[in-house]
Amino acid sequence: MNTIRIRTTQHVEVEYPLASVGDRIVAHIIDMVVMGVWLVGWAVIFAATGLDEGAILGFLIVVPMVFYHLLCEIFLNGQSVGKKARDLKVVKLSGGAPSLGDYLLRWLFRLVDTAASQGLVALVTVAVSNKGQRLGDMAAGTCVIRTRAVRKRESAMVTTEEGYQVRFPEVHLLTDQDVAIIRKLLYKAQKYNNYELLEKMALRVREITGIQPGELSEWDFLQTVVKDYHHYTHGEVEL
Repeated sequence: MNTIRIRTTQHVEVEYPLASVGDRIVAHIIDMVVMGVWLVGWAVIFAATGLDEGAILGFLIVVPMVFYHLLCEIFLNGQSVGKKARDLKVVKLSGGAPSLGDYLLRWLFRLVDTAASQGLVALVTVAVSNKGQRLGDMAAGTCVIRTRAVRKRESAMVTTEEGYQVRFPEVHLLTDQDVAIIRKLLYKAQKYNNYELLEKMALRVREITGIQPGELSEWDFLQTVVKDYHHYTHGEVEL
């Protein structure tokens, strides 16, 4: 099962499953039913009141249908009625909330991969994409997730400032596994106030790299090591 990790503003990392092809098909059918009810409702009103379906009135009926998905995703936080019914939601691949421009791109490409091809292009691209993306998702850098989390854990954050300068270039002697262990120990030390672990890890890092941290505490030293290691590939580093 493919998943995506989302980090909340409370520094809680939540892992969500990506929506399956079946999930998205059912959500689309529900949305089509909603739009069908909208049309039938107006037809009943016309029949009951004898209103003449003029150009302006027809325009007011059709426009909400054309912009249905765009308006829903903007005002319902990445969900249409169908997505909400199926516990689905549009998010950025980075885990954040899409921007207005992202929603607009998804809507524009819907005219190509859904409307013009009767959904065939969207179905194929969602099926073959490893992140379940249709063309609109690929253009906007978004994906659709199931909102029921499969994993959740607290996390701490280290932010790499703009113009940040690497303090300890010797960190290139570390491996991804080394840094992953440092991150876990920083998290545990912060949560359980267990700084003995930090002392042991700081000593191990100094032995591997030969770094002399000077007056830095073990906590500040290890945080700096993580920042330095990830500086070239991450704007924001998660612990």
